[in-house]
Formats: sequence, structure tokens, C-alpha cells
Amino acid sequence: MRIKGFCTFLLAITAIVIMPAISRAEPFSLVGFGDSLMAGYQLPAEDAFPARLEKALRAKGHDVTISNAGVSGDTTSGGLARIDWSVPDGTKGVILELGANDALRGIAPEESRKNLVAMIEKLKSRGIAVLLVGMMAPPNMGADYAARFNPIYPELAKTYGLELYPFFLDGIVEDAKLKIEDGMHPNGDGIGVMVDRFQPSAERFLQSLSTGG
Repeated sequence: MRIKGFCTFLLAITAIVIMPAISRAEPFSLVGFGDSLMAGYQLPAEDAFPARLEKALRAKGHDVTISNAGVSGDTTSGGLARIDWSVPDGTKGVILELGANDALRGIAPEESRKNLVAMIEKLKSRGIAVLLVGMMAPPNMGADYAARFNPIYPELAKTYGLELYPFFLDGIVEDAKLKIEDGMHPNGDGIGVMVDRFQPSAERFLQSLSTGG
């Protein structure tokens, strides 16, 4: 009887030790939700931003998967229309990158803001954290448009307490060697620069997910 009781005790202790490890075995599931800059326009799938960022984070020891939900040509209104079914249940966080096409098309910044707010609130209502990726209006849109468009991202990040990466194309926007022939989208080297600059924000985001912040 003593042996049987001791075996039961060992099984109970083993369960206590193993169960937390099992619960941690599931990687953080993220979704890169955006336009052609996220989708990896004219690039191999393995060179798209979500795939390269996942690889970089895993190399730093982070257990994470990042799905690519980028759609070339997407605007904030297009993103809002598909966000419910493009972000599956079980997703822990979304890297939300939309707005560049709004600015290129001259869509009213107030409309872009409204759509971004709706997407953030939809995700938050599902318990999904958001890393907001900022955009900047192209110079040809003029100073008035830029003054209405550019503050959208920092203001929303402050309002909703989000991790913000201020400008997705930081480091490549003025370097032709880091873009494909259209002069707008990053090439493989450009994606590498973007990932290197983005990684600290991504790591802070993962830390906030692990601590429930």
C-alpha cells in the first residue's frame, strides 16, 4: 500500500511539473495583416516580411509563428472588410500594417483613421493584441494631407496603448538599391533592413504577450 501511495504521489508531482511545460509548448501565433508591403510583392514567399521576421525572432530564441495575411493593393477599408475571417481564432497578436494605399489614392485621412479604429477595436474585442505599424503620406500629397494623415498612427497607439512601429519603410524609402524595379516595394535586401529595424518592437510586443500586458 505504501508503494502504491508513493507511485500516486510521484504521478501527481510529474503532472504538476509537466503541465506548465505543455502549456508553454504552443508558440505565440501572430498574423501579419497588411497590404503588398506585408504580402511580399514580387518576392518569394520565404522573403516576405512575416517569414523573414519569424526567422529572425526564432533565431533569437522566441517561439513564434507569423502568418502572412497581406493582400496587395489593400486599403484600410479593404482590411476592415476582411479582418474577421483573415485573423483566425487562437491568434495572440496582429501586426497591423495598412494605410499606404489610402495615402497613394488620396483617401481622406479621416476615413483611414475610422477604419483603423474599427479594426483595432474588433481585434481587442477578441482578446487579440495589436502591434500598430505606421505609415507616412508621400510628399506629392502636399503638406495639408500629411498633417492630417501622419499623426493617425501615434495618436491611435497612444489612445489604445499599443506598441507602435512609426514607419514601416524606415531605412529603405530613399535607397533605390533596396527596392524592386517599381521604386516603391522592397526587394529581399530591403526586407532584411526592415526586419532588422522592426525586430526590437516585435520583441517588446512578444514580451507584452508573455506577461499579459
